[in-house]
Amino acid sequence: MTAALDVLKEEATAMKHPAATPLKQRQPVAQRADGRLEVRGLDIGYRRSDGRVTRAVRGVHFTVEAGTSLGIVGESGSGKSTLARALLGHCRPGGVITAGSVRIAGEDILRLDEAGRRRLRGRHIAFVPQNPLSSLTPHMRIGDQVDEAVRHLRGCGAAEARARTLELFEATRLPDPAALCARYPHELSGGQRQRVVIATALAGDPGLLVLDEPTTALDKTTEVQVLELVRTLRHRFNTSLIYVSHDLGVISRMCERVLVMYEGEVVEDGEAAAIFGAPAHAYTRQLIAAIPRIDAEPPARAAPASPRDGAAMVAADGLAFSYRARRRHWPGRPAAPDRPALAGLSFSIARGETLGLVGESGSGKSTAAALVAGLMAPSGGTLDFDGAPLAPLATQRPLALRRRIQIVFQDPLSSLNPRQRIATILERPLAMFTQLRGAAARERAEALMHAMHLDPALLECYPRQLSGGQQQRVAIARAFAAEPDLIVCDEITSALDVSVQAQVLDLLLELQRKTGTAYLFISHDLGVVRRMADRVIVLRRGEVCESGPTDAVFRAPRSDYTRLLLESTALHSVAARPHGSPA
Repeated sequence: MTAALDVLKEEATAMKHPAATPLKQRQPVAQRADGRLEVRGLDIGYRRSDGRVTRAVRGVHFTVEAGTSLGIVGESGSGKSTLARALLGHCRPGGVITAGSVRIAGEDILRLDEAGRRRLRGRHIAFVPQNPLSSLTPHMRIGDQVDEAVRHLRGCGAAEARARTLELFEATRLPDPAALCARYPHELSGGQRQRVVIATALAGDPGLLVLDEPTTALDKTTEVQVLELVRTLRHRFNTSLIYVSHDLGVISRMCERVLVMYEGEVVEDGEAAAIFGAPAHAYTRQLIAAIPRIDAEPPARAAPASPRDGAAMVAADGLAFSYRARRRHWPGRPAAPDRPALAGLSFSIARGETLGLVGESGSGKSTAAALVAGLMAPSGGTLDFDGAPLAPLATQRPLALRRRIQIVFQDPLSSLNPRQRIATILERPLAMFTQLRGAAARERAEALMHAMHLDPALLECYPRQLSGGQQQRVAIARAFAAEPDLIVCDEITSALDVSVQAQVLDLLLELQRKTGTAYLFISHDLGVVRRMADRVIVLRRGEVCESGPTDAVFRAPRSDYTRLLLESTALHSVAARPHGSPA
């Protein structure tokens, strides 16, 4: 364990910008308030199409003292993200705060006008959302976006703002900060985008930081670095911290106190050590029991419904992809080289089999997913499906073949049409691929919602009216609507709490046994991969560093990098166990 963490420290040090001032040596912009937050009797609801309000948060009371930390946990739809947004006076579309108060810096933010709220946001209280794309402007360069926040919050000029931006990028362990400033959000990995958002939240040195699932998109090694950054900031400036997460391991390591929410209410509130060591509520015990562990035995696998003697359904040989550099015609200056994202990836997937693909953020996992799904064309190598060459792009593939290969993305909100109701989102692939329409399509859509443990009443909602976990389950349901042979799963459980994640994984395994559906399962959660994958490939910086049967790789890894990933995961797994239980 010690050696693995030493590698983390060495890599983090190597990424530092030599000219930047370390974050811990910076002084606050101005004297900030004590960071105390007081919430009393908070009620929040969502207005339905018939005008009635459905209560999502009911009678929440709590206080966060200056310099302390509070974790808020609960399953998808429990109201934890709704509560987190309300602390800044925000609501999702259709949301309404019907009662209660939220006092920060001595003022009730719910009673202030918009100008008063903007005065508190960023300087006294800052927010890091679960979905980074919702807070990054797609047509602006990353550096310009953070510069804008720094200039607004610190009242400084352009040169000082860019210096602070580079410093924040360095502190959040983003590679090559100066080059990153010139990129757009879509050119960053999911983990890199999330770290940019965290950097932006730190721009005004806030007294209270509210983080809503901030490490959901991060692999475990990067997560260790980001959590250590948040911990350092908190202690250096006596910052209060509210951390919303379904990762109980993170909560137990980061927070002194925990609120457990269920169906909009607080069912347990107390010291983290007491709650994780001896949970009083049955729901809390259920959450702890559902945590996936890398040392757990995988479930027994039954033979798929219609195997073809283990023959490869999908085969990749030497798959490669490079992102093209911007071609700027400066006299006397050589053109920038292309940036390789994937090099020489080869694999095969049989019917009814699950191949796991793991690695850090930026290792090429999502690039591989996009190539198999036909969203991008490879720059090298070949792809075959059922023994025939697979057209590089999905638009070049016949409709029947597009039905057989589906993908579920890491970020559900960016893949769900915000202007369509959930019913339309699910019924469209049914009409396209199975010719179901009208009442038959509606009945099938309701069955898919039930299979994903979602209330069919949500079919009348829009994506933004759902929680992150509910959005992800809708995206999974849409993929299964086509009755595919292969589903590319790109971090599909990263937005799910542990209890719902366990249900979805069980569902995926059950459907695989019944239908012989194969999965290319991409994840940075090694506990999930241990449970799901027959074989695993470990990627690092676009190259394969280890592959083999999952059990063999997890029990006796040959690569130092694989051991690093496993040890980083074990660090969180130990923390997630009830205190006092055997390691």
